[in-house]
Amino acid sequence: MVKGFAFVCLMCVAAGMAWGADVTVSGSGGSGKVGIDLGGLTAAGQGGALKQVLIEDLKRSGWFTMAAGGGVEVRGQCVSGGGSARIDAEVINPATATRYFSRAYEEPTATWRRAAHRLADDIVKAVKNKPGMANARIALIGAPGGKKNLFICDADGQGLVQLTRDNKPCMTPAWSPDMRTIYYMSFHTGYADTYSIELGSRTRKKVAGFPGINANPAVSPSGQQLAIILSRDGNSELYVMSTGGGGASRLTRTGEAAEASPCWSPDGGQIAYVSDRSGSPQVYTVSRSGGSPTRVTHRGNENVNPDWGADGRLAYSSRRGGRYQVCVLDPRTGVETQITTGGADYEEASWAPDGRHLVAAKTSGYHSDLYLLDTLGDPEVRLTTMQGDWYSPAWSPR
Repeated sequence: MVKGFAFVCLMCVAAGMAWGADVTVSGSGGSGKVGIDLGGLTAAGQGGALKQVLIEDLKRSGWFTMAAGGGVEVRGQCVSGGGSARIDAEVINPATATRYFSRAYEEPTATWRRAAHRLADDIVKAVKNKPGMANARIALIGAPGGKKNLFICDADGQGLVQLTRDNKPCMTPAWSPDMRTIYYMSFHTGYADTYSIELGSRTRKKVAGFPGINANPAVSPSGQQLAIILSRDGNSELYVMSTGGGGASRLTRTGEAAEASPCWSPDGGQIAYVSDRSGSPQVYTVSRSGGSPTRVTHRGNENVNPDWGADGRLAYSSRRGGRYQVCVLDPRTGVETQITTGGADYEEASWAPDGRHLVAAKTSGYHSDLYLLDTLGDPEVRLTTMQGDWYSPAWSPR
């Protein structure tokens, strides 16, 4: 069964046309891709690696095709060395005399890749008027030596940073809206408690340590509250409490049923969560102030691990044909789309800040890695290539 719910239950080309705007070509997801030419972006020193990161970011965005003479051109220079990395870039469309922007991006050597990530997101925004995802980060649980710890990495799976060294079971990281703090559940003291870790100082604080289970923290859009699963009153139920700890308010009362995996609606007014009150795990929504829950999933044997995207769509793992597949549901229309297929399990999907992509843990042959999934149909991309298993991804808000 999916990790989050199982824990609660069991533990409880395209060339440019002379007259046209940005040249588009048909993408595999049915969306137009813009031809983009980086031939005018030169590289000096170690700048070639910086340029390659930019190229891969633009491909991964799903909005561009690398094309010599493409409608959009990126000109300038990538330079890396002397303790910093810098890109001086001008983004234009010569065919339409469009000048999108001209900017400089500089980062210290320790975070050199972020210069390319920032430029990639600015290109996506300027050319497609869409949010990017390249400069966002992913929190994840990894077990490279067989012991679990909390990590963060760049949106492309690189730049891995280890945050904890407890070598104890931990799970379900969640970002604060300001991206300064990560909340997660850990057994590092022997109990299922929820902690916060401040990324700048690496200061860790116990946020929820009630008797029993303190699991699946989800941070409200305001950053002031946590939706969390607690069993302090005997049964695992959904609560809301302060991100600083305390003030826990119970929202569900389901007797012998188990609740798990809460997430907030974009406006903070509702919480989606999983309950097996109907006999199998399904996704429900409930008002932040409580009241009667509404079941929103009806297909598949089980539906678990919901994540509520900024555009109002819910992603979750649905057990179909013996495997967990990622589905996306618009609760306003009831339209559901299954975006993965095949003989692997896809679990714990998390929305990227671009509203188009998801990251999920794909398990095949008893091994788990993180994969980028495109809701518009581009092929999935493996993000983690390091030793060990990687799961419980959570994309940062931006």
